Amino acid sequence: MATTMDAPSKTVEQRIERLSTASLNRILEPDVDVPGEVGPGQVLPDELLTLHDLPDVFATLTPDQKRTLAREEFGSIVETGVRFESVLMAGFSMEIVGRADLTDPRVTYLLHEMGEETRHSRLFVRLLTQITPRAKNPLDRPALRLLERIVLPFLMSMPAMFCLLVLSGEEVPDLLQKLASEHPDTDPMIKAVSKYHRQEEARHLAFARLLFPEQWAAAGPLQRFLIRHLGSGIAIGMFDTIVHPGVYGTVGLPTWATWRAVNRTPGRTAMRHRALRPLLNPLLEAKAFRGGRVPKGWRLAAGVDRHGRDLPSAAAA
Repeated sequence: MATTMDAPSKTVEQRIERLSTASLNRILEPDVDVPGEVGPGQVLPDELLTLHDLPDVFATLTPDQKRTLAREEFGSIVETGVRFESVLMAGFSMEIVGRADLTDPRVTYLLHEMGEETRHSRLFVRLLTQITPRAKNPLDRPALRLLERIVLPFLMSMPAMFCLLVLSGEEVPDLLQKLASEHPDTDPMIKAVSKYHRQEEARHLAFARLLFPEQWAAAGPLQRFLIRHLGSGIAIGMFDTIVHPGVYGTVGLPTWATWRAVNRTPGRTAMRHRALRPLLNPLLEAKAFRGGRVPKGWRLAAGVDRHGRDLPSAAAA
């Protein structure tokens, strides 16, 4: 019986050790390996701007407004990335503090990942100084900051829930960067940064996917309930707020009304489904849903039916 239980764990540890080896063999210093600056023009193509899904509004924008909007949207994405990676590193630090065995390969890879995240964040801060976004985020309020200080430690204390949040925060920018890196009209510097970041985040995603099954198996009833019924809402919130409402005020549009309209469009909804659909796979594999029935929140997040099957785009929207 012990041999049967130990074999899968050993396989996981071996795969984690391979991830550590890959990180060790590919250390990229962004100030050296990703040189250059963002250009002065429209840094993202029309098709990747959120307002593109509101054609009547988008058609009224001047070229200068599109330039501003592109820089502000990218600035919002980058700033969100820096803050998210700070939360991620704080959670990883708490994970290491709670580990009885510091020689566990999981600890070693967590340290590799934290080193890589600090380099990513330094690169993102460099981009922010070049983009110089001006939009004020209306979500950045003292009351919400206080709530954040209460909620984040609570979420960090639950390994499976935190792992799911890590996957959420990695999958969303990964899709946006994929689209940006593949479009010929993306600013060359942003294209280079997107490719660099996706290479390293692929290992981070693989690590989180390896950890989730064992963390789900160890999760208690409260943690499992929150993942089933709250996790989807947090994932949707991460996607919807990666471009915050204040961005639209920089081109003379109402902030909240435009933000709500954008996030309800079929195009944006389809992108959300595409970004969050991979989150559902580890939950389905872990048989996280009672009777195999996917709760409504996760169906809305990922664009699937109650059995976890992809819906046609029109039905999903």
